[in-house]
Amino acid sequence: MKLVSFSHNGRDSFGVCVGDRIVDIGRRYAGQFATLKDAIAGELFEVDFTVPAADAADPSIAEVRLLPPVPRPDKIICVGRNYRGHIAEAGLKLPDYPNLFVRLDNTLVAHGGALVRPQVSTSFDFEGELAVVIGKTARYVARDKALDYVFGYACFNDATLRDFQFDHSLTAGKNFEATGGFGPWIATSDEVGDPRELALTTLVNGTEMQHGHLKDLIFDIPYLISYVSQITTLSPGDILATGTPDGVGFVRNPPVWLSPGDEVEVRISRVGALANSVISSAGQAS
Repeated sequence: MKLVSFSHNGRDSFGVCVGDRIVDIGRRYAGQFATLKDAIAGELFEVDFTVPAADAADPSIAEVRLLPPVPRPDKIICVGRNYRGHIAEAGLKLPDYPNLFVRLDNTLVAHGGALVRPQVSTSFDFEGELAVVIGKTARYVARDKALDYVFGYACFNDATLRDFQFDHSLTAGKNFEATGGFGPWIATSDEVGDPRELALTTLVNGTEMQHGHLKDLIFDIPYLISYVSQITTLSPGDILATGTPDGVGFVRNPPVWLSPGDEVEVRISRVGALANSVISSAGQAS
């Protein structure tokens, strides 16, 4: 299944994409699950779940405004320096442990929304990534059981203000409002299969900038889930962004920065394609 959160006619809901329609599950389960995060926590989409037939009240995808798939996640945990190619291009050494940092909820923009380059920086960089969405409460999880805790996967753009990252702090560079992309949907783990087989591509204005394979992760998804679950309890709907491959803008000569008017797309095989425009913090495209 491909599950979305959306707004339609002034009402927020969630549903399953079936062709070009959204079967509005939130409407059908009103009073039980307010959001997709609640439905994941309530194990609504277990193996015995059957997608209802679409009816006249179910909107088309074109009629809605998509929201980040998980509304108000408890945690957005990101992994830096997790592809060998990215380590090499940045002139760094291989890490002994995952390099973790966090993003705030208000940094994320849905598919079709605009990433906002703030007035205080022009060093706005792209980072295409695979995001893992946790499906069950996870604490001290064994590596060989870790994928049992995955609900699904989504595209993620961990876009970064490099001058603030390098001159101020990693937290500052990663946490300007509306600078990261997430969506368009969550592809459930049964539909995606083995995440090591996935390929990721990032395009800016139609030009390929990054291309990588999840098999090239330094710390794979089971390791990351196991590792993070030692540090904190992972909850249903938590997001784990797994790192970006080589090809980012700041290492290029000259550097390639995102500018107002640009279009950024993150494509992941068997998962989907996340597209965002770029505007200035004044709300202008150019």
